[in-house]
Amino acid sequence: MKDTFKIFLKQYEDALQNQIDLDLLLKAADLINIAKEKNGKLIFAGNGGSAAMASHVAVDFTKNAGIKSINFNEADLITCFANDFGYENWLKEALNFYSNPNDLVFLISSSGNSMNIINAAKYCKKHNINFITLSGFDSRNNLKDLGNVNFWIDSSEYNIVEMTHHIILLLLVDGFINKVD
Repeated sequence: MKDTFKIFLKQYEDALQNQIDLDLLLKAADLINIAKEKNGKLIFAGNGGSAAMASHVAVDFTKNAGIKSINFNEADLITCFANDFGYENWLKEALNFYSNPNDLVFLISSSGNSMNIINAAKYCKKHNINFITLSGFDSRNNLKDLGNVNFWIDSSEYNIVEMTHHIILLLLVDGFINKVD
């Protein structure tokens, strides 16, 4: 186990020190500021662990950073929209009902290939809604280059990708809570 832990600690260290781009964080912060100044909200979406992350970060942005934020993790919303529009389209339809052009959408997919997330990204593009993507795994994933800002983590390990995404999002929260400049 000790060697396994060492291997994963090294992977986390690499992801944190070499893969989080400060320029992308600043661009993301600019988009958050634009949404806030235009009285827009932040919308977070993901599947599985990324959905749990979306909930956590939406609450932190709202409560701690004072920026209105929501996520779409209500079981009745997901199951109703998935039933009526198909799972691959439920998120796109939720954005159709709940988003406006002043909002900023965060789409989180470890693989970058979840069709509900890809279709939501295409919806944002079509309707000129700013959005940020967080993906990992293959550098040719379908989500990696779609957003206004795109964070990609070069790892095939779910936990490395998800935890690095979580840290990126919490860095943004902390940046707005503790803004120095």
